[in-house]
This record gives sequence, structure tokens and C-alpha cells, in this order.
Amino acid sequence: MRAMIAPQHGPILDAIGAEIARATSGEVCAYLKGASRDGTFNRLHKTLRISQADLRWLRVLERLLARLGKRSWTYREGTRSVWVIETTWHPNTRETIHTQGEAAAFVRGYFDAEGGVPTDSGVRFYIQFVQKDQADLAHTRDLLRLLGVQCGQIHNPSVRRDPNYWRFYVLAASHEKFIQTVGSWHPRRRTLLDERALSPGVICRGGQR
Repeated sequence: MRAMIAPQHGPILDAIGAEIARATSGEVCAYLKGASRDGTFNRLHKTLRISQADLRWLRVLERLLARLGKRSWTYREGTRSVWVIETTWHPNTRETIHTQGEAAAFVRGYFDAEGGVPTDSGVRFYIQFVQKDQADLAHTRDLLRLLGVQCGQIHNPSVRRDPNYWRFYVLAASHEKFIQTVGSWHPRRRTLLDERALSPGVICRGGQR
């Protein structure tokens, strides 16, 4: 396994870095707890492992883990364009969210791991969250509602294809609120959200879901 180098600077990464520098330790922990939904726990080595096609996001995670004084290492998995970060940090399930800032950070991490937006600017814009764990997804939707972001119903797109696949959308009228309150620390998703934030007519296009 060979360590890789990713860009550490650029407008998006610098903006994310500035926000991380201002974040409290509680918000950093909350973000990582949300992002850990995309990870697996290695019982043998007692490490959390997160894989991702965008190496830049793993560098963001490295920076967050460093804020907590936790070790991490990043490498390419085989010959595929997939990168992995492993860390000795793992989420404390007993920790609770105490502030709106921590709630927003948790949802941000969850979105960066399990959410999605369209990459094609020509299609109708949406913000979605997907998960196998319906109760976990419902908890995230409840936090969004507490933050003033309205969401649709949790539903299964196709029981025949996967009976344990759950999804909900942020209502179109709350897209701008989501971008301003939650946003993203994932470089690719951050770019897509920022593009929509600069085009208010696109953000609320198409009515509510």
C-alpha cells in the first residue's frame, strides 16, 4: 500500500479549511460521527476504514482527525481509483448532540458520506439522503427539521430491487436553507452546492418534492 499525495490548497479546499479551523471540537466529532456512516470497523486492527473515489475528501478527514489528535493514514486500494483512510478514531455512540452547530456538523458529515446531488446542471436539482438503516436516516431527518430544513417522507424507491434501501429528499423550498445551514466539506459536493447557491432561481426550481 502506497501513500498518495492530493492537492492541499485551492479555493474550495481553502474555504473548507477555514471553516474547519473555526469549528469546535464538538462539531468536529459530530461531523466525523456522521461521515463514519460510510465506513467499516476493522475488529482485528481496531481501526475505522473509509473508502472514497475523491482523495481530496479523505485529506479533509485527515485534517479533522488531526484536530482531535488522532492518527490516520491514507492509501490507494489496489489498482482501482479508490482511496482508503484508516484511523484509530472511532465514534463514541454515547456522545449526544448538544448544540445546533453540532447538529449541522453531524448532518453535514452524514450528507458527505451518504447524500447526493446531481452532477448535471441541466437536470432538476435535488438533495437526497440514502441509507440502509431506516431508523438512523429518520434521526438525521429529525435533526434537519430542527435546523429549519424541511424534508420529504422516507421511502423505498424499489422494494423489488432492494427492500432495505431508504431515501428522503430535502424539499425544494429548503434547498437554500440547507446550503446555508448545513453545506458540505466534501470538495466535489461543496462545488456543486456553491454553484447552486449562486443561482437562486435554480435552487428552488421545480416546486417541492
